[in-house]
This record gives sequence, C-alpha cells and structure tokens, in this order.
Amino acid sequence: MRPIARIRTPFPDKFGVPRQSGLAPSPEGRIVFLPEFRSPEALRGIGQFSHLWLLWQFSLSEREGWSPTVRPPRLGGNERVGVFATRSPNRPNPIGLSCVRLLSVEQESPEGPVLLVSGVDMTDGTPILDIKPYLPYADSRPEATGGFAERERGRLLAVRIPEELRRRLPEEFCRSLEEILAQDPRPAYHRDGERVYGFPFAGREIRFRVEEGVLTVLSAEELSGENAGASAPHSRLD
Repeated sequence: MRPIARIRTPFPDKFGVPRQSGLAPSPEGRIVFLPEFRSPEALRGIGQFSHLWLLWQFSLSEREGWSPTVRPPRLGGNERVGVFATRSPNRPNPIGLSCVRLLSVEQESPEGPVLLVSGVDMTDGTPILDIKPYLPYADSRPEATGGFAERERGRLLAVRIPEELRRRLPEEFCRSLEEILAQDPRPAYHRDGERVYGFPFAGREIRFRVEEGVLTVLSAEELSGENAGASAPHSRLD
C-alpha cells in the first residue's frame, strides 16, 4: 500500500491529539491528495455523505517488532491487555481508523481537490491510505458494547480559560481548545496538580495545570514561524 494523501491538522505533536476521532468535534483538517491522486473524478459523489472513514498510517509510532499486549490509557497505563483489544498505535501493522465529518469539498484549490473535515485525531502530515464513506445503515451499531473502554466514558475535565486570555484568542480557537483539554491529554500516570504541561496547537504553545478536576489554561503564546509547524517533543513538563 502507499499513501494517497496527507492531512493537515493543528496538531504538530502527538501530545494533545484527541484519543479518538469525534471526541473533540471542532478541530479541522485538510486532506491534500498526492499528485497522482488529484483527480476530481475520484471524488465524484463524495459530497453526498456527511461523514467519512479515514484509514491512515501511524507514521510517528512505527517500530521494529511488536508486542502482543499493551497498556491502554483508559486503564491507567498499568494494566496490560491484548493489542487487538485496543486501538493502540503500537501494532503489527500501524494502521489507524477515524470517522470524521465532511465539511466541504474544495475542487479548485492550488493543491487540487481538497477535503475539509472536522473531528480529527491525527498529527499534522499524517499519511492517508484510503477514504471510504460512512454508511449509517451499515456502520452504526447502537447495541454495541465498549468493554473496558467504557469505564471512563463521559468523564470530562472542567476547563477554565481566564477571561483576560480568552479575550485575546479567536472564539473558534477557544472552542476547539476546550474540547481537546476536557478529554484530559495528560499521560495516565501523571496526576500531579503542581505540574505544568505544554503542547503546540494551531500555531500556539498551550500551557496548563490541573488541580482538583479543573484544568486551567495558563498561557497560549504564538509560536514563531520557524517552530509553528515543527514537531515538538512528546510532552513538555516543568
């Protein structure tokens, strides 16, 4: 297999990326096709669908060999379960699966046909292997059970962006940031209320602290042009 496109997202680093697509519905992505796949004919009819399945490559998690068990964040990072019972990126074949909302199809962009989607859970530049329409009559299973992943379902942090900081940020930016931070991007084994975390998002360095279930954004400074799109360390801890 080979990539057909790459997706541009506001996440230059793995830290802060939503753990599943759609958990933070606002963050957007632009699917830019590689030159040999920039055919408007290949997208004929796609605008009739509200959602798409994206199959993509865990390009930042490739490694030699594989382990039959992993430690999922939902279990605190301490309990091992089988890799095929998880969506861990550390798999024999590093393939991801995401359901995203299709916002629009740009047929006349300088990069050829481009798909604008939302609810993304991929880092900037992630290779896209395939795109398929989401079919509600076949893909929706309301009776499905979620196993151990259901244990923390619905557990969200309260997010506080101080008013002084909020006034300096675009409303859409704040909405996306609140959705992302409410999911608690901290590693499962870090729960220190004194620790300050940082990660790059949409051209800004976000710094925050969590105390007694409330996440407070401390700053959101603009990154320099040189660093705005660069991959940062997995986590920045002070």
